[in-house]
Amino acid sequence: MLRGRTRRGRGSSYAAADDDPLDAAQERRVRAVLALGGVPQADLPDGVQQVRLRLLERAASGREAPRDVSAWAAVVASNLAMDWHRAKRRQERIGERLASLRPAQAPSGEETSLLSLAVARGLDELPDGQRQVVVLRFYADLPVRSIAEQLGVPEGTVKSRLHTAVRALRARLHEDEVV
Repeated sequence: MLRGRTRRGRGSSYAAADDDPLDAAQERRVRAVLALGGVPQADLPDGVQQVRLRLLERAASGREAPRDVSAWAAVVASNLAMDWHRAKRRQERIGERLASLRPAQAPSGEETSLLSLAVARGLDELPDGQRQVVVLRFYADLPVRSIAEQLGVPEGTVKSRLHTAVRALRARLHEDEVV
């Protein structure tokens, strides 16, 4: 369906603006690939939308339509299913790390409470960008490269913000005579 339109329109776009880039059979195939790939039923509509989006992005970038849209969509759906599993495993690992950081007993010492309050106050005083990178780096345990990619800023910016934020936090803790 899509391929025929592309041949006639050659280079303009994959489909007219009001047309769905996937026909019903292609959508069923994408759903099946996602489901067989282990994506939960509740996430299937999002997966189908991601395939549509990638097809539209491909058209917007001026590239030709795939020779077999159905096969291309199935491969994209398979890749999305793998991405879904990677994200799920990553979330599980983060949860495990956070659980391992929690002390077996609630901290009862006055020093621990004082330190926690001082760090919380110090974080509150940081500018948003600095606070964000500190939390992502030290609490979410993300590497600098991932933080830069997620925030859409250069790695050097992340490093600079981290450096400045850590210096400010250290000064705050010394000022409060916590460390």
